[in-house]
Amino acid sequence: MATGFFHDELTLWHGGGDYALTLPVGGFVQPGAGLPESPESKRRLVNLLHVSGLMRELALQSAPPAGREDLLRVHPAHYLDRFKAVSDAGGGELGHHAPFQRGGYEIAALSAGLAKGAIGQVLRGRLSSAYALSRPPGHHCLPDGPNGFCLLANIAVAIHAAKAEGLARRFAVVDWDVHHGNGTEAIFLDDPDVLTISLHQEHNYPQDTGAASVRGARKSNVNIPLPPGCGDASYLEAMERIVLPLLDRHQPEVIIVACGFDAAALDPLGRMLVSAAGFRAMTALLQQAAADLCAGRLVLVHEGGYSEAYVPFCGHAVVAQLAGSGIDAPDPLAQVIARRQPDARWLNPVSSYLGELAEFFEV
Repeated sequence: MATGFFHDELTLWHGGGDYALTLPVGGFVQPGAGLPESPESKRRLVNLLHVSGLMRELALQSAPPAGREDLLRVHPAHYLDRFKAVSDAGGGELGHHAPFQRGGYEIAALSAGLAKGAIGQVLRGRLSSAYALSRPPGHHCLPDGPNGFCLLANIAVAIHAAKAEGLARRFAVVDWDVHHGNGTEAIFLDDPDVLTISLHQEHNYPQDTGAASVRGARKSNVNIPLPPGCGDASYLEAMERIVLPLLDRHQPEVIIVACGFDAAALDPLGRMLVSAAGFRAMTALLQQAAADLCAGRLVLVHEGGYSEAYVPFCGHAVVAQLAGSGIDAPDPLAQVIARRQPDARWLNPVSSYLGELAEFFEV
């Protein structure tokens, strides 16, 4: 079976206006570029997949937008109605750092639909694995309001749709976006069937969430807050010492990755040092876990990542690993990033900290 790649050009047309500016545009005030969460990093990823030839090895497809019934399983009607009304009226902002323009509601529903389609096709056995290039992202979105560029909770909508269709009961979400997946946590905090794991830079965004002590009533929520400056070795150690044993304990029927590339070394909104090779290695670890636990069912859903130059190479490395492809897009910054990886003076204290977390999570 093929690896699916779910993408729709319309998701790249989502925008938030001159969000970064505090002055009205005009006169001597030059218009800004819009959202930091711009479409360019995703468009460049798609372009690189085409140019390298890797896209020819993937099952490229779109998916229908998530319907209102899908959205209502996660988001209350009053939020959806308000979102749609403001979207139809030209756009605006309903929460924290999540502006949108006219048509924002429909594009966000399409983004959630891509995640739903990817997870559904893998669970139905039509694809071996899948990558959903969802935009706008979703892991910060709360049930009753948007947050941090996220307007709908894409992964949560997809999981609840799969549950409603009887495709699976037990899920695991591994979020390696540099920011805490506070929305996913809030939605599934007390759901014993959905294990949520977030590896994130401590106190980045949101600054007041993501503590390791937040477990939920059934201890099915796991936060792994990491100090700024962690690179490949620390992330891989966290995966091996904490994430993989937790997955084994949970026994999910599918593993879903909230795949942000903002832990990469060049990201303007993160302070981590993960390389494209590091993201590929984490993908390989989860592939093996999926093979051992759930017949290889692994789905990655795109979240953050704000370096237009580097996200495409991180994404290409991950998709190539996911598809088992020999096609490579050599990382032009591999040597530069390798020289910046932390040495033993940094790694040893982080390793001790991860050991303490492993004990806390009883793995």
